[in-house]
Amino acid sequence: MQFSTPLMPARLIRRYKRFLADCRLEDGTEITAHCPNPGSMMGLADPDMKIWLEPNDDPKKKLKYGWRLVDHENGHYTGVDTAVPNRALKQALLAREIPSLADYPIIKPEVKYGENSRVDFHLSGGNRPDLWIEVKSVTLMRQNGVAEFPDSVTARGAKHMGELAAMSRAGDDAMVLFLVQRTDCARVAPAADIDPKYAAALRDAVADGVRVMALGTRISPKGVEIGDEIPFDIGI
Repeated sequence: MQFSTPLMPARLIRRYKRFLADCRLEDGTEITAHCPNPGSMMGLADPDMKIWLEPNDDPKKKLKYGWRLVDHENGHYTGVDTAVPNRALKQALLAREIPSLADYPIIKPEVKYGENSRVDFHLSGGNRPDLWIEVKSVTLMRQNGVAEFPDSVTARGAKHMGELAAMSRAGDDAMVLFLVQRTDCARVAPAADIDPKYAAALRDAVADGVRVMALGTRISPKGVEIGDEIPFDIGI
């Protein structure tokens, strides 16, 4: 998935009200950008971090910049836009780039299921049960090389685990797919100390037959691409 507009480097001044970030462009101009991430962004919103912004000229948008990446200035990047995983994954699914998910003829995003919920992807067709996939964007790293989810309490995430488990018990396949929007992590684990209820819901869902997949990403200021499958340590 390529960014539609070339990104611009900047320095973060502060992130506030969850969806706002004051930034300083390379020429010294200070602007306010949209922060497309409702999570805590632990370790990703420190003042003076190098970041990358996507400008826009849409007259309907109040803010003319969107925050897309953190540049760790060591060759690694983190994607902060929580909408990117679904867009990148949709492209990869349609292009049959994920081998274990490549043989479903029908791929539909945002399908209603559960209790007033929409699953991120519903895969069907062929001689196998339907597959329901919830996608989680992973950006937290507290231990070197280990990505963790979530970075804040997520009651919605725990609800999704219960809904996936219900689909599995009904005879369909169900999966939670952790997409790691960092290039410096080689495995994934639940952040049970941050949200023990989510970690418990995940373990219960796995016990009910829900599958877990974790995928890495290749990230640069040009775009975000789905990478290889990486290990997930559920801790059961």
